[in-house]
Amino acid sequence: MEIKKKVPTNTITRDIKDLAAPTGNIYETVVILYKRANQIALAEKKELAKKLEDFRSDRDTMEEVFENREQIEISKYYEKLPKPDLIAISEFEDGELFYRTAGQEE
Repeated sequence: MEIKKKVPTNTITRDIKDLAAPTGNIYETVVILYKRANQIALAEKKELAKKLEDFRSDRDTMEEVFENREQIEISKYYEKLPKPDLIAISEFEDGELFYRTAGQEE
């Protein structure tokens, strides 16, 4: 997953009123952020599984598992990525998310 902008990797205290302003309701905002974070997490998981599939073998020994440096580097890269919820919040604050509620006219 390619992150195009700088997203903080640690938690930042945010004002609830600022987060609720676009939707008018903090609960709607939380649902929107949850759904987007879930999309991001699933995409990262699928991408990681695809990359690690090349290293899968039916007869892995303990030595092979510990010696595979490329697999370790890939895993470290994904561990250092910002968490999906932080990415979702950043996208929401920057107005990059499109959302609509049921029954809403366009």
